[in-house]
Amino acid sequence: MPQQFKSERLHLRPLTPEDAAFIFTIVNTPGFLQFIGDRNVRSLSDADAYIQKIIHNSNISYWVVRTCEGEIPVGILSLIKRDHLEHRDIGFSFLPEHTGKGYAYEAAKSVIEHIVKKESDTVLLATTLSNNHASIALLERLGLRYQQPMETEKDLLLYAAPVAEL
Repeated sequence: MPQQFKSERLHLRPLTPEDAAFIFTIVNTPGFLQFIGDRNVRSLSDADAYIQKIIHNSNISYWVVRTCEGEIPVGILSLIKRDHLEHRDIGFSFLPEHTGKGYAYEAAKSVIEHIVKKESDTVLLATTLSNNHASIALLERLGLRYQQPMETEKDLLLYAAPVAEL
């Protein structure tokens, strides 16, 4: 199970079955559906099955991002080792009403700082659709740089950075 992180304004806690209602909400937001994809989560039962699949996959670290004040869930952040990528990739999604507040940057920075200290990863990757301008801006602000289009999907771009430089 991934460890917890805390930043100035946020708590990042590992995903649990108690997060089903929040997961149901976030995976059905227009931004998630457009930029990440439809996960076919149509009920709380589907959300629970989705969570169980994530929790039982040792290649996935997945956090719910909550505000320190009020413990309000605002987004998700993940590190996933995908079969088709050499290194883990970072991903994120935030509820529309919580975008533009710097939460995604703050949450991602917390996880990246841990990776640097842990030194288990030498390179951090990210993928994003070419029309996801907010995600591209965030990845570049975090220090990741465009590498190439993904071979599997022409609109999907690969970003990377040596962890030591982050």
